[in-house]
Amino acid sequence: MILGTAAAVVLTLSHVPAATSADQSADAGLSWKRVDLPHSHQSLRGLDAVSAKVAWVAGDEGGVWRTTDGGKTWKDVRPDAEKALAFRDVEADSGDVAQVLSIGPRGQSRIYKTTDGGKSWDLTFKNAEATAFYDCLAMFPDGVHGLAMSDPVDGKFRVITTDDAGDTWKKVDPSGMPKAKDGEFGFAASGTCVVTAGIKDAWIASGGTASRVFHSTDYGQTWTVAPTPIPSNADGGGVFSLAMRTSTTGIAVGGNFLEEDNGKRMTARTSDGGATWTRGGNVGGYRSGAAWVPFSKTAIAVGPNGTDVTTDGGKTWTAIGRTGFHSVQCVGTLSTTCWASGSDGRVGKLVGLPKG
Repeated sequence: MILGTAAAVVLTLSHVPAATSADQSADAGLSWKRVDLPHSHQSLRGLDAVSAKVAWVAGDEGGVWRTTDGGKTWKDVRPDAEKALAFRDVEADSGDVAQVLSIGPRGQSRIYKTTDGGKSWDLTFKNAEATAFYDCLAMFPDGVHGLAMSDPVDGKFRVITTDDAGDTWKKVDPSGMPKAKDGEFGFAASGTCVVTAGIKDAWIASGGTASRVFHSTDYGQTWTVAPTPIPSNADGGGVFSLAMRTSTTGIAVGGNFLEEDNGKRMTARTSDGGATWTRGGNVGGYRSGAAWVPFSKTAIAVGPNGTDVTTDGGKTWTAIGRTGFHSVQCVGTLSTTCWASGSDGRVGKLVGLPKG
């Protein structure tokens, strides 16, 4: 099964050796300040930042950590499960309230929720469908509505939604979802194959035999789909990450995780909510995560061989270092902090961020 092969390869992606303290680009004036997890070698693809002080990360071997002091210290607050789960997505409202999604076939795909900073967790969703494999989770800006996406079931991407802040989940009627192409699936690489913006808008990224973006304007009940110029590849190529600055303006990044250094034609951008996608600038390699700096045209893209930044909405990109990361997120209003997470317990905070 192509999905199983792709998922297994993503789990074991190689990583670039870690920098000692900061990975800097003289051209861009940016550097990653390392705030790594102590004594952990888990690959951290789940990331959600609440502020410059509060962030959550989740790992492939069952770990979930939280910091409330900007990464100076980390606390292991993982859910109590009968075996280590591959956590790939975190959605956090605060230092106390967060949800984590684990991937895998059948009951390995789960969602847990905490309201006390990880002291206790409730299992709010456990997959029971034999062919479902959940990849990503996203909450809407209201913090009440949310959705999670599985690879296709019976020829269509499966979506579940919540309207009570993740306390309960229900399956969406598949009649509103366009058919997936044979061999099309999502990538559980950074928790950003599903994103939201505006009030009710959501987007799903796909790869494999197709490189497309699905768009919903009604909390995930019905969807349209559009192709992107990012090349598809049945063995592991397509759109890995989406980042929407508004309900109309966004970027997509991806590539082929079997060709880490190939960044040509691996970004796209939209100005009409995803109805059409145009080619963006080249990046330094395959990119698994992207995030906008709030209230600007600046965005960050990360991958296993480095980081790129754009200050013109994705038209052009500049490499800013070789430290590998899987996921990135930027938060803040008057002052912005960008967090990133990667292999071997690696966590970074971006220093010298340009103004948009």
